Amino acid sequence: MSSVEHLIASLTREVADFPTAGIQFKDLTPLFADRRGFSAVTDALADVATGADLIAGIDARGFVVGGAVAARLGTGMLAIRKGGKLPPPVRADHYDLEYGTATLEIPADGIELAGRSVVIVDDVLATGGTLAAARRLLEHSGARVTLAAVVLELGALGGRDAVAPLPVHSLRCV
Repeated sequence: MSSVEHLIASLTREVADFPTAGIQFKDLTPLFADRRGFSAVTDALADVATGADLIAGIDARGFVVGGAVAARLGTGMLAIRKGGKLPPPVRADHYDLEYGTATLEIPADGIELAGRSVVIVDDVLATGGTLAAARRLLEHSGARVTLAAVVLELGALGGRDAVAPLPVHSLRCV
């Protein structure tokens, strides 16, 4: 196990039955609050995102790592928001989660995405619904999504399959 994987494993808090019964929630808040852990995760994600024109972080924990990665790379950062958080006009995508349904949105105006090389950054890849919705939003806006990079992947849930053929880089897979 690499040092980054060890930090992720040791600083991830597991919460049973959240947000619904049967879900084993992986809380990365302790990892992000630890200066060594946060710095190591930021560096590792920046290494795989090198060359991107833009980092897109998914609401809300993807904002944390996406913003840090963008700052490290000297790129911009697009916040992909949960539904109803942005003023109109927006582009929206509705999708299924492992425990319900949700909507993601990006601004339809004010940000030129056509032709830009984008790396999507998020905290956890589970079933892949959120990541797939983010990719669709960006691609419908003309962006070239080249990679998804996540801190933690829940491999048994098949999230990679939901976003294939988009390459996914995870710092730790459980």
